[in-house]
Amino acid sequence: MTTSTLPSSSTRTLPMDKILVAIAFVLAFATIAGAWGSQLIGGLVPCELCLEQRLAYYWGLPVLALVLILWNRLPLTVWYVGIAVAALIFVWSTYMGSYHAGVEWGFWPGPTACTGTGGNLSFDALQTGTVEKSIPCDAVQFRLFGISLAGYNALISAAVVVLLLAAMVVQARRGRS
Repeated sequence: MTTSTLPSSSTRTLPMDKILVAIAFVLAFATIAGAWGSQLIGGLVPCELCLEQRLAYYWGLPVLALVLILWNRLPLTVWYVGIAVAALIFVWSTYMGSYHAGVEWGFWPGPTACTGTGGNLSFDALQTGTVEKSIPCDAVQFRLFGISLAGYNALISAAVVVLLLAAMVVQARRGRS
């Protein structure tokens, strides 16, 4: 009778760095799904800055998905570059969310495209209903515990960055041991 020295599937565990990247992916995916849900189901209308904040998710999620899918096939240098690129994308998202929250609180002026008076609006377009509904960037449509959706985007994006940086630290420590 021989016993197998290979670990069974029940004793194999995922590496901590992969768990951290997976949590970051799920958190980011849930955030963009929540943004779309608040628009399509909740009836909230995104402003220009809201739409720009979504770009980080449209770019960052595919990068994270590729890193997760190709996890064991990527050279370590490519893995680090992929995680760093995703982290930088979400650093930008953190900045955009913070900037937008500051515009909402009146700490600084927003872009004239969404906080200005709007120049080329005709009364004919208003009568026919062909004008797309737009929301100024400094108008808050929803707050929870005093924080707007832009503020939550900043906090969640910062959490994603921390998770990705932690994954890089875990990977580096594992490489040294």
